[in-house]
Amino acid sequence: MLVIIDYGVGNVRSVINAFRYIGAPIEVSCKPADIRRARGLILPGVGASGYAMQNVAPIADVIQEQAAAGKPLLGICVGYQILFEETYEMGVHRCLGLIRGRVVPIPQNLGLTIPHMGWNYVEIPEGMTLLEDMRPGRHFAFAHSFYAEISDPDTLTACTHYGIRIPAAVQKKNIFGCQFHPEKSAADGLRFLKNFVQYCEKQAVC
Repeated sequence: MLVIIDYGVGNVRSVINAFRYIGAPIEVSCKPADIRRARGLILPGVGASGYAMQNVAPIADVIQEQAAAGKPLLGICVGYQILFEETYEMGVHRCLGLIRGRVVPIPQNLGLTIPHMGWNYVEIPEGMTLLEDMRPGRHFAFAHSFYAEISDPDTLTACTHYGIRIPAAVQKKNIFGCQFHPEKSAADGLRFLKNFVQYCEKQAVC
C-alpha cells in the first residue's frame, strides 16, 4: 500500500486518479501511523512552496524519519520543491532537507513568460530509475515559477531548458522528485508513476 500524503496543498485529486488509473494500491492520509506503515510515500502539491512547508510542518519529522529509514518517497511539483533545504518563496523557509539545495525564482530577465507553463523535453541521465524505458522525444507538463538549485553531489538530476538549465527530476537513493506533473503528462507521466510503484514493490520484497 502506498500513501499519498494529503497535507492540504493542491492537486491531490489528479494524483489519486493517475495512481488509480494504473492500478496502484493507494491510500490518502496525513496520519503518522499510515505514513509509517506505507510501502511508499507520495508528496504532491501545487502553489507556493513556503505555504506548503507551513502545512507539512506538523508531519515533517515523520516524513524525514521514514525517508532516512529507506522508504521510497516521491515528491511532485511543490512536493518536490520542499524536499530541499530551503525555499525563497513567500520569504525564506526551511524545508525537509532531504536533498541539499534551495528553491529560487526563475530569473525575470530571460525574456520568457513566468510562470513556465507547458510541455518540455527532459534530458535523462543514465541510472534514473523512474525515467527508465522512456521513448525518444519524451515531454512532460510543467507549471512553476521557482526551481531547485541543487548542491547535493549524491543526487542524479534530469534537466529541461527554459532560458536556463532547470532540474526536472531528481533521485537520491530512495528519494525521488519531479518538477513536472506526471499525472498530467500522458503516457510518459504514467510510465514514470508505474516505475515508482514497481520500485516500491521491489523494495518491499528485499
